[in-house]
Amino acid sequence: MREQETEKLRAVVRDCVTKHLYSSAIFFADKVAAFTKEPADIYMLAQALFLGRHYRRAFHLLHSSKIVDRDLRFRYLAAKCLEELKDWHQCLNILGDANVDEHGNVYDRNDSNLMYLDKGGEDHEINIASAICFLRGKAFEALENRVQARKWYKAAIRADPLCYEALECLIDNHMLTCEEEASLLSSIQFGPQDGWLSSFYSCLIKKYDKENVVEANFGELEKERSTSTTSDLSFIHTLKTNTDLLACKAEYYHQCGEYQKCFELTSFLLEKDTFHLKSTLVHLAAAMELGNSNELYLLACNLVKDYPQKALSWFSVGCYYYCIKKYDQSRRYFSKATNVDGNFPPAWIGYGNAYSAQDEGDQAMSIYRTAARLFPGCHLPTLYIGMEYMRTHSYKLADQFLVQAKTICPSDPLVYNELGVVAYQMKDYKKALWWFQKTLAQIPSPLGEMWEPTIVNLAHVYRKLKMYNEAISYYEKALALSTRSVSTYAGLAYAYHLQDNFTAAITYYHKALWIKPDDQFCTEMLSLALADECHNNIDTERIKAYV
Repeated sequence: MREQETEKLRAVVRDCVTKHLYSSAIFFADKVAAFTKEPADIYMLAQALFLGRHYRRAFHLLHSSKIVDRDLRFRYLAAKCLEELKDWHQCLNILGDANVDEHGNVYDRNDSNLMYLDKGGEDHEINIASAICFLRGKAFEALENRVQARKWYKAAIRADPLCYEALECLIDNHMLTCEEEASLLSSIQFGPQDGWLSSFYSCLIKKYDKENVVEANFGELEKERSTSTTSDLSFIHTLKTNTDLLACKAEYYHQCGEYQKCFELTSFLLEKDTFHLKSTLVHLAAAMELGNSNELYLLACNLVKDYPQKALSWFSVGCYYYCIKKYDQSRRYFSKATNVDGNFPPAWIGYGNAYSAQDEGDQAMSIYRTAARLFPGCHLPTLYIGMEYMRTHSYKLADQFLVQAKTICPSDPLVYNELGVVAYQMKDYKKALWWFQKTLAQIPSPLGEMWEPTIVNLAHVYRKLKMYNEAISYYEKALALSTRSVSTYAGLAYAYHLQDNFTAAITYYHKALWIKPDDQFCTEMLSLALADECHNNIDTERIKAYV
């Protein structure tokens, strides 16, 4: 076979791969490799076999070529075959021995002597060492060695910032705390043309900052307008309307408690890209908070039809049943979601919450503990464990777990609110006041209705400390956020009552009873307020008579 004919067949193989005609690619690649026996052609055949799902045959070809010990590409493709075959221990053996520290620094003496046959590698290619680090991380994660998996994912993203999948695994699987995520991003060495990528990655990490980090990070790109070309500005503008970025904004709105705003944005994104699963997850969460069961039902039906193999689909069914308060069914589907993908955090949280909603605290705690073990960078399982202990009046244990949640995520206002509630229940009102004030300091302004209970809690503390004017002020702020809370009206009435302002107290007791006519506290206190006002009027008349 002449060189010209050989090159023609190589072009045919490449074209077959492009057109997804893998059997044809395997047929012609086999003929070329048999004739030339060159490593590049053997690799081309192995690649075609891999794409055609002939993983065992591809591995046998690579392993028998003897080049696998000297060429990183051969080694990596052989390991990918073992990944598909779920042979994780052999996959790690093929990749070779290597050590990695907590910061993602790799120490591998063997790889420094390896031959890499592709001399035409350019800057637009992802570093093969980064891909190998990522594959090591996946293998360790499959073997449930999450400590090593986390280290190798960090090594992968540090070896090449373009290895997005490594960062995605670290973020989606909550392997890092807020501080660790920020530290990792600051340690990545981006290229001179990758400023936009640095800002984009910053938008992907946890979003509990006081300011809108999405807009702030892309605001940095806006500052570069004066030095950017027209094509650069067009690219930046395109990024600002990108679906991935807008999904990050939707996540931020959800974490701020702006559920309606989040729901509207995700609705727009799903109209634009119906199958964007990240937007779908945030849309589910917003619909849950808004109690939009119809939207949850439609979304669940479509997901189960289109993605029956994904945990998100069964999670959405669980969300629907949870929303309509059918907790037994919701538990069943949350459990199914965890069986489909054990690394899907929302399913574990929903599973625990479904048990908690039925006051089955032991089962809920068991699930939360599992989630805390699987996702050490996620503070929600630890937070919910603290809340469960609070429900059983184990306030010291609750405080320990809430402090642990604060260590994992020091900027979530909900953690501070729960710490304030624990201090209040333990009658440490000054400490409770400090926690509630710190909660409000962490909340992005303006305050949404989600934070009305925190304002009410703060007002209760002021009332306990006999600072009645401050208490009344915060009760009124709470009423500005929500006018359907019995506890707010009752607390405001009681504060006025303690100030001997019986008329105002009677007014607000009546408003509380209008919302909940059978409220025992308000009924009894209204009777007392009416009696006090009557006695006060009699005393006033007596004083006037003496005067």
